[in-house]
Amino acid sequence: MSALSCNKQKGERTGMLRGDVIEKACALSLKAHKSPDKHYFVEKVNRNEVIIYFPGSEAVKDWYSQTNFGETKVDLHLFPSLKSIGNEEPALVNEAFLKRFQDIFHRSALQAKVEKAMNKGKQIVFAGHSSGAPVAILATLWALEKYQTPKSHFGIPPQCVTFGSPLVGNHIFSHATRRENWAHHFFHYVMRYDMVPRILLAPLSSLCDPISQYFNPKSKSFMSESVRRANATATSDFYFATMSNAATITNYVASKLMGSTETTLLTMANFIPLSPYRPFGTYIFCTGNGQLRKQIVIKNPEAVLQVLFFSAQLSTEEAEAAEVPYRSLREHAIYGTELQKMGTQNVVNLDQLDKIPLSEDAAGGSTATIINTALDDLGLGLRARLFLRAAAEWEARRFDNERKFNEKKAFVEEKLKELQKYREFWEHQKRGFYDGFREHEKTEDFSANVTRLDLAGVWDEIIEKLRSYELPDEFEGKKEWIDLGTRFRKLVEPLDVANYYRHARHYKDGANSYMDKGRAKRYRYPQRWLEHAERRPREVISESCFWAEVEDIRYKTSNGNGLFEDVKERVERLEAQIKGWSVKGDLAKDALLEGSTLVKWWKTLPSSHREQSCIRSFIE
Repeated sequence: MSALSCNKQKGERTGMLRGDVIEKACALSLKAHKSPDKHYFVEKVNRNEVIIYFPGSEAVKDWYSQTNFGETKVDLHLFPSLKSIGNEEPALVNEAFLKRFQDIFHRSALQAKVEKAMNKGKQIVFAGHSSGAPVAILATLWALEKYQTPKSHFGIPPQCVTFGSPLVGNHIFSHATRRENWAHHFFHYVMRYDMVPRILLAPLSSLCDPISQYFNPKSKSFMSESVRRANATATSDFYFATMSNAATITNYVASKLMGSTETTLLTMANFIPLSPYRPFGTYIFCTGNGQLRKQIVIKNPEAVLQVLFFSAQLSTEEAEAAEVPYRSLREHAIYGTELQKMGTQNVVNLDQLDKIPLSEDAAGGSTATIINTALDDLGLGLRARLFLRAAAEWEARRFDNERKFNEKKAFVEEKLKELQKYREFWEHQKRGFYDGFREHEKTEDFSANVTRLDLAGVWDEIIEKLRSYELPDEFEGKKEWIDLGTRFRKLVEPLDVANYYRHARHYKDGANSYMDKGRAKRYRYPQRWLEHAERRPREVISESCFWAEVEDIRYKTSNGNGLFEDVKERVERLEAQIKGWSVKGDLAKDALLEGSTLVKWWKTLPSSHREQSCIRSFIE
């Protein structure tokens, strides 16, 4: 078990941020609420560091955009990486926070300020408290998108630190930040009972106006002691409604992690709206009083979700239980003073959750004792600890799935070599392997078909695991899998296309083209990986499946089915792509052999078109 117990002095680092920077960022973020109409503020820490921080805005009820949970699809123009690549599913984010950031982005000088700091090689720390925190998060993600992509590594990566931040996005949001290796740039401080990090686990109906205004920087009730005391019933109702919804979602998620077959819980989502929001990044839970204060660090997002619920539950002690709803509001206002008091207190990293002790008796050794004490400080009993272990085991299963596929790499490589030899066999015959496989008359064609099916089986398994998020979040961004997927696609997909048209499946229906009905996810996914990794524009027709476009156009203009003018735009678009692939070396040479389907079809086009064609020099 790995745990870090240390004294964090001024200037000493916690993760990637120094303690003095964290304290300053917190103080500034709280101060920013005094000017809620300002877009942002900039504070120079020293000649090498700058903090950009954001005030909060609006009452909590306005965070919901008048819907159950206020979610919307992320703006992929600003955040093109916040999606599931293969599944082609954009992340969901809170609409109110997104609109707030978009307004700042388009109506202020934020872009220029960030660019100036990056050009000077400064470390930028984006910061925010309460509803200012999501804007800091989105600003950081925008900066990472612009300056820290595979094609643009510029300056020092920005960091983000938040205090009492509400959740911002769904599981795809979290998935994407881990895939891009960005999650470690985000640090979220959460007081044990602060309700704001839990609010969006509950629907809009759980809020009442007095409590909503408590979190509104534009209201006189903002973080006011009088609101907490004068609205005891509303405070209690707010606490119990939020925790009830948090219990529902955490139990649902934990059941899925543990592979539960309990139909009641797993079908509940069909009848009860569940919050889409999930944690991401590094969470630092602040607990205790006096000399017992601790900062407990957790990076596993599934575990963080469980801790958000279990750590804020009522104590079994009656006096403390009566105080918890009140503390759920109060603790949102005390980050500044608490972080100062924690300046020299213990930091405990929970980075091997599968080994956490389930009880005090199981906590043998000094390290386990430290961990057990930290879990006790968070109020995590047996059930909570079992759920944390389940989160760790789920993560371990995902890595185990990846390990199994890594073990199949040698098999895939061997089969790809067989298909490369098959391609070379047909090249020696002065024909392309697409045409040879389409006619399917030689023994080699039958052997190639078996190899094609063997490879398809492996890749279909991979895609199925990706669709259900049962592989590590980083999988689709790993170069070795992107490269292997590209080689697989270029060698195997032409055979799939040939097989599709060899069986004349496109004749059954005018809409039954390979691209519409036949193209498998095992080819779509690797293509999307490559396009994302190289930040290429998306190609509907790629160099591995363009044969389908050739076949479709040829079919539409053969036997009097149509005129050239009907498909002229498609022909010119395809020719432009073929030229581009040829220039870059992406198009296989056998595609342009004299007897290939491509060349034979092209030579049937009107001579007036061929004379002006951009691929004429490649064919004639």
